[in-house]
Amino acid sequence: MSTAPQPSFRLLPGDADSPVLLHVPHGSRTIPAEVRGGILLGDSALERELDHITDSHTAELAARAAAASPVRPWSYVNALSRLVVDPERFPDDREEMRTVGMGAVYTHTTHRERLRGPDVDQRPLLDRYFHPYARAMTEAVDARIAATGRAVIVDVHSYPSAPLPYELHGTGPRPPVCLGTDPFHTPPELRALAEAAFAGFGGTGIDSPFAGTYVPLKHHGTDRRVTALMVEIRRDTYMSEPGGPAGAGLDALAGALAELVGSL
Repeated sequence: MSTAPQPSFRLLPGDADSPVLLHVPHGSRTIPAEVRGGILLGDSALERELDHITDSHTAELAARAAAASPVRPWSYVNALSRLVVDPERFPDDREEMRTVGMGAVYTHTTHRERLRGPDVDQRPLLDRYFHPYARAMTEAVDARIAATGRAVIVDVHSYPSAPLPYELHGTGPRPPVCLGTDPFHTPPELRALAEAAFAGFGGTGIDSPFAGTYVPLKHHGTDRRVTALMVEIRRDTYMSEPGGPAGAGLDALAGALAELVGSL
C-alpha cells in the first residue's frame, strides 16, 4: 500500500497513426493512505482481497503487447486499485453490480463481506478519482478519433478460474479467453479478429462469465467511430492464483494481444 499521493492513471503514448487504446483498469494494488483509512479490513485481510480482486500482471501483459506491435498502440492504465474506485462501473443506478455492493465505489468484497461502513459518503471518492479518470479516458478516445478518424478500445482484464461469491453470472462457461462485447460498439469483424488471435489457448467464449466492454459515456451507444472489445483472460493460463507470480503463459498471451492490435 502507498503512503504518498499517487496519480490515478497513466496515458502511455503510442504511434500517432494508431487508433488503438489498450485499457488496463484493474491491474494495480495501490491504495492511497487517505483511502486506506476508510477500508474496514485489516492488513492481511486486505492483501487477500487484493489477491482476488486485482487483475494481476495485466499492465505488464499490455506493455509487452504494445512493445511487440508493429504499430504501437496507446495505453491507458489505472495506477490505483479498483478498491479505490472502479472506473468501469456506471456511477449510478444503471450499474447492476451495486446489488452486491460493487458499484463505482465498493462497499463489499469479493466474498460479500463489508469493505466500507454503511454510512460511507461515496461522493469524495467519485470526485477525486472516478470523474477525472473518466474525463481523461474520454479525452484519449477523442484524440484517437481526431488523429485517425476512429478509436478502438481493447479492454485488458483477467478473471479467476473458479467463480467468486460476488459474481452475478458465475454459473456459465469459463473459457481460457472470454471476449466481452457490446451490441453497438463491437462489430463482428472485431470479434472475429480477437477469436483468431487467441485461438491457440484452448478456446474463446463470448460474454461469459463477464459481458460488455468499456466505452466512455460521451460515446456510448451513439458514436460508431468508437469500437470496443473486452479481453478477459482466465488467470490459470498465465499465473499462480489467486495473486501469485506470472508464468510462461504471459509471453504467449502478450504475443496474441500484439497480433490482435496489429490487425486493427
